[in-house]
Amino acid sequence: MPEGPSVRKFHHLVSGFVGQQVVKTGGSSKKLNPASFQSLWLQDTQVHGKKLFLRFDPDEETRPPGNNSLSEPLEGGRKEEAGDQKQALGSDSQKTSDQSSRCPELVPSGDDGSECLGGDSPARDAERWLQVSFGLFGSIWMNEFSRAKKANKRGDWRDPIPRLVLHFGSGGFLAFYNCQMSWSSSPVVKPDSDILSEKFHRGQALEALGQAQPVCYTLLDQRYFSGLGNIIKNEALYRAGIHPLSLGSLLSPPQLEVLVGHVVEFSADWLQGKFQGRQQHPQIYQKEQCPAGHQVKKEAFGPPGSFQRLTWWCPQCQPRLPPDKPEQGQLS
Repeated sequence: MPEGPSVRKFHHLVSGFVGQQVVKTGGSSKKLNPASFQSLWLQDTQVHGKKLFLRFDPDEETRPPGNNSLSEPLEGGRKEEAGDQKQALGSDSQKTSDQSSRCPELVPSGDDGSECLGGDSPARDAERWLQVSFGLFGSIWMNEFSRAKKANKRGDWRDPIPRLVLHFGSGGFLAFYNCQMSWSSSPVVKPDSDILSEKFHRGQALEALGQAQPVCYTLLDQRYFSGLGNIIKNEALYRAGIHPLSLGSLLSPPQLEVLVGHVVEFSADWLQGKFQGRQQHPQIYQKEQCPAGHQVKKEAFGPPGSFQRLTWWCPQCQPRLPPDKPEQGQLS
């Protein structure tokens, strides 16, 4: 699923439509009626980690002052896919359609691929914030639709179907793909745990990492590292020279500080690269050799009874502490 830098880019795309009215809708969702967005005003948008929040109001009187024109298009194009999409295997896709909410539901992909909504109307009482969580290959496209990049297993070239399409008064539109949506009364935003926020609390992150459990488990805990996903996890651990299964309680404070520093630095550089049209080049993620020429190992690690995530590491560059314990992991 998209990590923090990708969702921040989606947020930037959506922000250009704040203050505009929805004039036409479409999408394949059955649980959410796209027509319920008709004539609503997009009032605000916020981002936290891997989640995006959109505020809709029904009355024109509530829209912010100023014109409703689109902001200047992003450099490098008007679309943005999830950061993980280009670095993972593709899935079967469906033909694009923004004309009807009665289209067949897009088959969920990944553990966050399904939708859950508290109702089909965003204007009920105070529930006017739409929370968007992206599944595997989830993305937002602006003013154009996603196209198939490869044939599916049956040899068909079918474009993905957007879950929701919102056309605005300016003439532009947003297409949402493979995402989970729900209505809430307010956005859940905690800047102190967001790795891309200026208010990210490093002390809190360091305390969490110091637990007596593998650091690769803690890094994916969104309570302390919101927005951090598998790519950032692998890259930060390699750059810090830390084995993914090293217990945080056995690492020194300087080692943990270096690890947190690489998390923040890599994430910020990835985000900056997205705005500059620069592609990210991982050093260890999905590689067979590390930059030093050593053979890379790959295995799935995760807390017992929980989701196991594929992990890449270099045994030479990332020695385990203590070194005499055997590697333990479970392939998924």
